[in-house]
Amino acid sequence: MLGYLLEPRKIAIIKKKAKEVSLMEKLRMNVQGRVQGVGFRYMTKMVADQLGVTGSVKNEDDGSVSITAMAPEDIMETFIKKIKDSPSPAGRVTYVDIQEDPLLEETEQFKVIQ
Repeated sequence: MLGYLLEPRKIAIIKKKAKEVSLMEKLRMNVQGRVQGVGFRYMTKMVADQLGVTGSVKNEDDGSVSITAMAPEDIMETFIKKIKDSPSPAGRVTYVDIQEDPLLEETEQFKVIQ
């Protein structure tokens, strides 16, 4: 109710702070399909960097790729869609298992794990 008493500049600052507080999602994903040997990890990093997602991506011994990811909900939704569509043109995703992990340690960047 007091919003109309604030100067336009102060309203803009309040709106900006509200966006900064948006809920962070912390997820673990296991991606299956043609996801190794096709540049999938590096393209995943590129997408993550473009969107501002932090976490990591690595190849697993069973041929799948594991991803940890942290981002606000709206950004995470876009990231998941891009992973399901395969960020690598040569890749093909057949299955993605997604698990919430609130205990996932926050990182400042997205890393490719060798």
